[in-house]
Amino acid sequence: MSTSTESRNGACHCGAVRFRVRLSDGLATARRCSCSYCRMRGAVAVSAPLDGIEILSGAENLTLYQFNTGTAKHYFCKTCGIYTHHQRRSNPEQYGVNAACLEGVSPFDFSEIVVNDGVNHPADRASSGETPVSGILQFISD
Repeated sequence: MSTSTESRNGACHCGAVRFRVRLSDGLATARRCSCSYCRMRGAVAVSAPLDGIEILSGAENLTLYQFNTGTAKHYFCKTCGIYTHHQRRSNPEQYGVNAACLEGVSPFDFSEIVVNDGVNHPADRASSGETPVSGILQFISD
């Protein structure tokens, strides 16, 4: 897997939403989060700058979900329900992009994924800093 800045095409499950994304550091930024929403969503996200996503088709099919502080903006396809990307709370200048929506990428391509501690979010602490790590999620194939 590449670790350089690169562009990739992506889509939701039904194909109604199609996009091109310029990743900040290729697939090297892959991670998950332990906040209540991400625990249920279960996606592996990679990073992109705010100007790094171009919706090629289906912008009208994207639905926005926000909760708690309302800082993070989670987008998903209103037809198939697949989360495509979100504007991060930890860094509102970045998008997290669902790696499984990218052409040729599966969450099972990553043998280890860092899980950030979203329960104890840095924005909720008096001293802001790097997001602590909750653990490592491993995929071990047969």
